[in-house]
Amino acid sequence: MKSKKFRRLIWSLVFLAVLLVGIIGAASYYLYNYAFEPQPRLNPLTSLKAKKRQQLKIDQRWLGQQLQENWYQQAANQHLQLHAIYLAAPHKSQKTIIVAHGYRENHLYMASYIRMFHQLGYNVLAPDDRGSVGSEGQYISFGWEDRLDYVKWIKRLLKKKGHQQQIGLFGVSMGGATVMMTSGQKLPSQVKAIVEDCGYSSVQAELSYELKQQFNLPSQPLITTAALVAKQQTGFDFRHASAVDQLKHNHLPTFFIHGAKDTFVPTKMVYQNYHASAGPKKIWVVPHASHAMSYYEHPTLYRQKVGAFFAKYLK
Repeated sequence: MKSKKFRRLIWSLVFLAVLLVGIIGAASYYLYNYAFEPQPRLNPLTSLKAKKRQQLKIDQRWLGQQLQENWYQQAANQHLQLHAIYLAAPHKSQKTIIVAHGYRENHLYMASYIRMFHQLGYNVLAPDDRGSVGSEGQYISFGWEDRLDYVKWIKRLLKKKGHQQQIGLFGVSMGGATVMMTSGQKLPSQVKAIVEDCGYSSVQAELSYELKQQFNLPSQPLITTAALVAKQQTGFDFRHASAVDQLKHNHLPTFFIHGAKDTFVPTKMVYQNYHASAGPKKIWVVPHASHAMSYYEHPTLYRQKVGAFFAKYLK
């Protein structure tokens, strides 16, 4: 009798274990699809705060009226065609800002910043990252594989426009993480400075934070199992995708910007990024600004601060 009860207990435990593994597996695939698949292909403008939405519409119309060059290149480690637009400065210049866009966006969502740099007298190169509209790719790499593409964009810029170029890197949100991750690569000497706005410290930290915020779930075991799924689907392990680790190898002057009220990429991450960077650095935590809203809340001050920083190093 005891033997039968024991066997029933064992089979019950086995069933529960299999059920648990199935649930975790399904949740892992859901997390991968939710975070890495580019669906919807673009964040709708209607999802943006009114102040940003209104200004961005104006700046997108302006951008559409400008003479642009369409550039193409192959991704660094895949047979994917990537696209970027190049906008020349109002007056001939050898100074160029490369602008990195945010999550599930493309260069059009950086129109306000492109216009700002254009008015400051810079050429602008604005790529569409792999997996975004304009470029090929079946998944979003959160800046990690994109960092290799940005090294190629830098070299392409030098080949097309001359090695006398002086280059700044700029990004917002995922774009901020992208330029921080790029900073840890071996870069041409023409890259002089970096400005990042509200980038996360690592992909793992950001996904763990969102699991808690949106689903009230602990990070483990889902982060580990989702990383295995993502590696199977994409070929890279997002647990290695760390802006903090890359910044430890960064010796370029870097300006860190973050909204004090950011609840999407928590404000504490900017301090982690700032302290990790090995080069000259500056930080601005913008009072009352939420995620990716620092420019739209304080456009004049933002332009002054970012403009002065790049002017100091791109001479």
